[in-house]
Amino acid sequence: MNNHFLTFKLDGAQYAAEVNNVQEVLEYMPVTKVPCATSYMEGLINSRGQGISVVNLRKKFGMPEIEPTKETRIIVMEIKNAEGKTVTFGAIADSVQEVIDLSESEIEPSPKFGNSIAAQFIRGIGKRD
Repeated sequence: MNNHFLTFKLDGAQYAAEVNNVQEVLEYMPVTKVPCATSYMEGLINSRGQGISVVNLRKKFGMPEIEPTKETRIIVMEIKNAEGKTVTFGAIADSVQEVIDLSESEIEPSPKFGNSIAAQFIRGIGKRD
């Protein structure tokens, strides 16, 4: 069975999110800052009449910050949190590439980093070609 992933770039490296979690991809737009938010929380945007929290993935993963470019996108995703509730949020990516298909045999388990980061954010490493 193939899995469909939307690929995107951060700091020159390619990452992917499962397509069934992606609601839409938006061109970068100004974000309304929210007082007292965590450092990686950029703020809020309005998409289709819904307020959406936006996460800066570069800040979240400790990467150097850059100014948005014409390639910068906000990937709006829906995921289930630890309590099983559906959460919608936007994630800022340097660019969005394409949708790819990977079979289960092309996805290797995530490496052990000695902490919960891999388990929390990385399902595995896709190997293709």
